[in-house]
Amino acid sequence: QVHLIESGGGLVQAGGSLRLSCAASGRTFRSYPMAWFRQAPGKEREFVAHISTNGGSTYYADSVKGRFTISRDNAKNTVYLQMNSLKPEDTAVYYCAAALLYSGSYYNTADYDHWGQGTQVTVSS
Repeated sequence: QVHLIESGGGLVQAGGSLRLSCAASGRTFRSYPMAWFRQAPGKEREFVAHISTNGGSTYYADSVKGRFTISRDNAKNTVYLQMNSLKPEDTAVYYCAAALLYSGSYYNTADYDHWGQGTQVTVSS
């Protein structure tokens, strides 16, 4: 089992930045890919970014490409999401996810088997 705990959310003005962190329990963190998803009120949970086990490969949703950066520190069992040039439409609860049984696909919620509790990000205009 893996427990994921997100932190770093908050209220920020449009154009500002936030860095989210997701701390994972367990000693096998380096062996599974990680991702960030988000869910706005009344909408489905959507893919934001994915990172491979060693951080060598990353993938982003088109809506955040060039503004968000996903990274990981395997020594600290932590994955990060640096969010720059934030927009009001980025307002959502952000969730980190782990794929212990990785199938190769990365952009569906079904591709991940462990989830954090979420952290709220609110961007004011």
